[in-house]
Amino acid sequence: MMTDKEKVSISKFMSRILRHQPDSIGISLDENGWANVQSLINGMNKANRNVSLDDIKEIVATNDKKRFKFSDDYTKIRANQGHSVEVAVEMEKTIPPDILYHGTATRFLASIKSEGLKPQKRLHVHLSSDKETAMKVGQRHGNPVILTINATKMHNDGLDFFLSDNGVWLTSIVPVSYIFNF
Repeated sequence: MMTDKEKVSISKFMSRILRHQPDSIGISLDENGWANVQSLINGMNKANRNVSLDDIKEIVATNDKKRFKFSDDYTKIRANQGHSVEVAVEMEKTIPPDILYHGTATRFLASIKSEGLKPQKRLHVHLSSDKETAMKVGQRHGNPVILTINATKMHNDGLDFFLSDNGVWLTSIVPVSYIFNF
């Protein structure tokens, strides 16, 4: 049985592998971000992260952020969102709620005020439907601030939204004109 500390450590390692660096343990992702589970286990074990299929199932089931998803037969796994490697996670365009939120740090406000929200090294800008989640995200980056996004106007103006399996709203960019409460 893994301790909570071990689960967090392995979850963070899996996030890095499945979102950003699959090649660092010798695995590959298909065009939709799926990795072969046995290859992931073998690669993690070679990297001294001794895990079994049951360990990974437990991490996926108990991860509070629901970062990962198994295929129905447990032979494939992927991160739900947050990739910096080019993948096309299968998501349908979705009509967003009127307002969405983005948590960030105050040190980034000047850049956001001039350029809007960009995905940076990721494929999408991440937004949340509640202020509490946005605050938690912002706190990870420094002195937090929550930006309010006029998602309905963005959608009506032709910008696409996607809702990941773990409830994170994704879009390609948020221009300044859709952000209020600076």
